[in-house]
Amino acid sequence: LQLVESGGGLVQLGGSLRLSCVISGGGSHVYGIGWFRQAPGKQREGVACIISRDDSTYYADSVKGRFTISRGDHRNTVFLQMHSLKLEDTAVYYCAAAEWWAPTTAWGEGDFGSWGQGTQVTVSS
Repeated sequence: LQLVESGGGLVQLGGSLRLSCVISGGGSHVYGIGWFRQAPGKQREGVACIISRDDSTYYADSVKGRFTISRGDHRNTVFLQMHSLKLEDTAVYYCAAAEWWAPTTAWGEGDFGSWGQGTQVTVSS
């Protein structure tokens, strides 16, 4: 399974970006797709997750109301729409696939087995 992120870049404080994650290959079922981020010197954290069965979504408290995770029409693409970006949103953003079980409200890195290489998002003042 391959995941490729795109859409990162430099954006001003309060601006918007849309990240894309294209999923290809593999023969296993994908139970969900998650977006994670890692800022310099910090641990990787979950940002948003979408469940394949019913498109239910989960968000980190820090991004609720500002970020939206969604699927594209062909369902092999997952987007992360980010609005009202803050300086603390600066990080490398990764998408990941849950291949063993569907993540729950307690979702985390351990639910995801395949990862993309990441895309840098930098919010400037």
